[in-house]
Amino acid sequence: MKRILIAVDETKGSLGILEVLKNQVKAPEEVILVHVQRLLGRSMMGDMLGDTEISALREAVKGTDFQEELDQKAEKIFVFYKKELEHLGLFKIKTIVRSGNVSEEIIKVANEEQADLMIMGCNGKNVMDRFITGSVTRQVAKKTSVPVMVAKTNEYLKKPYGVPVGLEDICNAG
Repeated sequence: MKRILIAVDETKGSLGILEVLKNQVKAPEEVILVHVQRLLGRSMMGDMLGDTEISALREAVKGTDFQEELDQKAEKIFVFYKKELEHLGLFKIKTIVRSGNVSEEIIKVANEEQADLMIMGCNGKNVMDRFITGSVTRQVAKKTSVPVMVAKTNEYLKKPYGVPVGLEDICNAG
């Protein structure tokens, strides 16, 4: 594998990608970390907006305190994952921030960057939660031609003493 795209956010579900990279995947030449900012929070409304509405929303938040908060959150996430990936011996790491429909943006980046594989976390939603809010991982896997590996978080990472240093702030940010 030359290029692996990893979708990251502040949830503990994303932590599973670290275990997959460490134990299951041959080290790639490059890792592309992508984080998609949710301009409407975790509301389902964001996934229902078209390109025109998303563009208008991007313009509306540009230069605001809200956009600054989103950018700071993305930077914290990238700092954490870059540090963890460097500990695994991966040094060619590219970061990309997008905003809009999460699954669509992840697929766009995978195509633009010519990713050989995508790794996405699984947040452990139950059936009812997935029915109400959907599953970004499932949507991406269904709509892309790039292979998608789903990484579930190990049980030890769910316990407070197993959480890597520095992730508490990221997980509590959202």
